[in-house]
Amino acid sequence: MSDLYERHRAVIPDWIALFYERPIELTHGEGRHVWDADGNRYLDFFGGILTTMTAHALPEVTKAVSEQAGRLIHSSTLYLNRLMVELAERIASLSGIPDARVFFTTSGTEANDTALLLATAYRGSNQILAMRNSYHGRSFSTVSVTGNRSWSTTGLSPLQTLYVHGGVRTRGPYAQLTDDRFTEACVADLEDLLGHTRDPAALIAEPIQGVGGFTSPPDGLYAAFREVLNRHGVLWISDEVQTGWGRTGDHFWGWQAHADSGPPDMLTFAKGIGNGMSVGGVVARAEIMNCLDANSISTFGGSPVTMAAGLANLSYLLEHDLQGNARRVGGLLIERLRAIGAAVPAVREVRGRGLMIGVELARPETDAPYPEAAAAVMEAAREGGLLIGKGGGHSTTVLRIAPPLSLTVAEAEEGAAILERALHEI
Repeated sequence: MSDLYERHRAVIPDWIALFYERPIELTHGEGRHVWDADGNRYLDFFGGILTTMTAHALPEVTKAVSEQAGRLIHSSTLYLNRLMVELAERIASLSGIPDARVFFTTSGTEANDTALLLATAYRGSNQILAMRNSYHGRSFSTVSVTGNRSWSTTGLSPLQTLYVHGGVRTRGPYAQLTDDRFTEACVADLEDLLGHTRDPAALIAEPIQGVGGFTSPPDGLYAAFREVLNRHGVLWISDEVQTGWGRTGDHFWGWQAHADSGPPDMLTFAKGIGNGMSVGGVVARAEIMNCLDANSISTFGGSPVTMAAGLANLSYLLEHDLQGNARRVGGLLIERLRAIGAAVPAVREVRGRGLMIGVELARPETDAPYPEAAAAVMEAAREGGLLIGKGGGHSTTVLRIAPPLSLTVAEAEEGAAILERALHEI
């Protein structure tokens, strides 16, 4: 493994991060488990950054991919693609957006990039509203609307971005307010911001901030924002790359926690729908999607193989009610982790929804970020046979837990027990 690591360092950019002091090579997986090159077995509580949504090596998906690859791997969007149309029809229906059109991409970054292109073209404005602590991708445009300093790699932005309060409930100037007052304060901030700027194109927001450490506002905040945005003609883009497909348990889409406002003007998706295959996309009202006045194609977006994977994966998710499983098993896991955290002084907060859970660590008595502890817990969890992620807006001090949605109660308990031992080691 050290030889592979040295080869990696010799040819891969320094800014490509690797987990662990001794990085591991994953060779295969099954269900909720993966194995490394040394034969060690791990319970996977991160799913390749929330991408292995249903299960590793899910037979229905691997069969669909294999059969389609044996027929035709690639065609591009220059030809009719039955699988792409079928998946687009299902996603349009599930989206809640009226008269919806679907454009497929290869990643969440590209999906958000496309949504920004559509919004700026439709509105004739290069101003974008985004949330503080947000993350929307690594392209030039999506980095420019990312409100997390750790992931905003350049300030040379093609967009004029203004950042709004509300994505982080328990830190910042409004943290001590009640939920209702918090929402009121954030809405007032938005109103004030709009009074000092020209007409923005859109607000892009994650219903639950992923890289930011699984933080979220009180339910209904984006509905309250939407009332303000509508008065100013500003579009709402819901970034569902991590919250979509039932991961939060309570809802199929993250925006539905703010459903008083109705569906967003656009939603973006990726990660879990392909269960590891490169699938992303944008859903938008027809008048917005069709606003571009130049030709365009996608060479790889909507490829026959990835569409076959997406259809098989979505069918499995719906037929086996994995959203309901995320609600039930995720609810038990969150309560178990909260009980564990109550006995560990370094645990500041356990938060989340369904199988999207963050455990924030802080230095006891100071409330300061504690990235060293997060790194130590990750190492200890790995030694115990559990893979988790990390993130956070102030530093990488939040343990991110997002297993496949087919997680069993027994596996949830097993993972919680490993994490409990790892937390007590710090």
